[in-house]
Amino acid sequence: MDPVLIGEILAGLMFFGIIGFLMLGFPVAFSLAGVSLMFGLVGMWFGVFDPSNLGSLAPRYIGFMTNEVLVAVPLFIFMGVMLERSTIAEQLLTTMGKLFGNMRGGLGISVIIVGALLAASTGVVGATVVTMGLISLPAMLRANYDPKLATGVICASGTLGQIIPPSTVLIFMGDILAGINAQVQMAKGNFAPAPVSVGDLFAGAILPGLLLVALYLSWMIFKAITDPTSCPATPVPEAEKKDLFREVIVALVPPLLLIIAVLGSILGGIATATEAASVGAVGAMVLSALRWKLSFTILRQAVISTATITSMVFVILLGASVFSIVFRLMGGENLVHEFLEGLPGGTLAAVAVVMFIMFLLGFILDTFEIIFIVIPITAPILLTLGVDPVWLGVLVGVNLQTSFLTPPFGFSLFYLRGVAPASVTTGMIYKGIIPFVCLQLVAMALMFAFPGLATWLPRWIYS
Repeated sequence: MDPVLIGEILAGLMFFGIIGFLMLGFPVAFSLAGVSLMFGLVGMWFGVFDPSNLGSLAPRYIGFMTNEVLVAVPLFIFMGVMLERSTIAEQLLTTMGKLFGNMRGGLGISVIIVGALLAASTGVVGATVVTMGLISLPAMLRANYDPKLATGVICASGTLGQIIPPSTVLIFMGDILAGINAQVQMAKGNFAPAPVSVGDLFAGAILPGLLLVALYLSWMIFKAITDPTSCPATPVPEAEKKDLFREVIVALVPPLLLIIAVLGSILGGIATATEAASVGAVGAMVLSALRWKLSFTILRQAVISTATITSMVFVILLGASVFSIVFRLMGGENLVHEFLEGLPGGTLAAVAVVMFIMFLLGFILDTFEIIFIVIPITAPILLTLGVDPVWLGVLVGVNLQTSFLTPPFGFSLFYLRGVAPASVTTGMIYKGIIPFVCLQLVAMALMFAFPGLATWLPRWIYS
């Protein structure tokens, strides 16, 4: 049999083998590396893989550790953890609930707005969903909200941190796409390509993020009009209205100032993502201190939590590096290239197929797992076909947000299940999220129809 064909068959089997191991519940990083090494040994036996290629792993790992862009990841995680412990989320939810309480669907609208603000200031999905589940869900149930609608809006709003900057997903995406774009452009003979940066993706994600917020709000307003019993009003007592304006100012100004300091410095070209992340980390500690929430115990907990989350992400990245090397050198990249190029419909069809595959993988895999497995395989082909890297990165970000929402393994659903009362069943949570997954698909369709949603703002800012 042709060695090239053998290599491509083994690469395809390895991809599905890894998915199978993950579905069985094995740890992600070890599944990626272990299965890849096993197939590498099989490929070596067939003469289609040279084990000396694994020698590139050490310099690749060192490159990850010394990558200045990726230093922003633990800093942004630390910022989010500190803000989560400073009770900013609780104050925002309580205040916004009072502000919109007099209108039908008001509690749901307040959850969406707070989710967007927390996404732009913390970006920690798990903490946001848990916080809103602990505070807003009991209030919504007491107000006789439909449990399906209440859980759906909390899960969806809590995942906005995946796409609204400063998103750690976009940081990794920007770093990966920057390297791939440079390689593709050099292969085309362009030795001075326009660089792709994390700032480009941050700018490109702003309008799609706001689009998702608008779609969520539209759905809540639609439910309030067509099914008012599912989201009744919660009038605020007159005694609590007196200081409401002051409460809104106190609750909104600190996170807004932090958002302006972090995102404004990046988009304005004043600071890199890493420098802005350090500003955000210090700013989060200052806000905690101003609220008398900063202590050695809280700081220690935040540091440990940051180290745990960062280690988890980077260990997955290291395991994915083994997979990438074995898959590409056994011919898997050529297999994917031939498949995407042979699709009827050209470039857009190729992008649509990749997005569909990522959407399906979102049912069983985590966001970072999908990024580290799929992007290195498919992005070189798509960029070679002329796809805009910023548009692709933001589109992937919106798509992967659904991986937190889709049953049965959506992490947001698990986070909320952990804090929801027994009266709210898992089936209710699954049913409640379906309309919001559909809204995600609508947002993706609009981005396909109007690519400028992702490309206009970065071009305008950096022109």
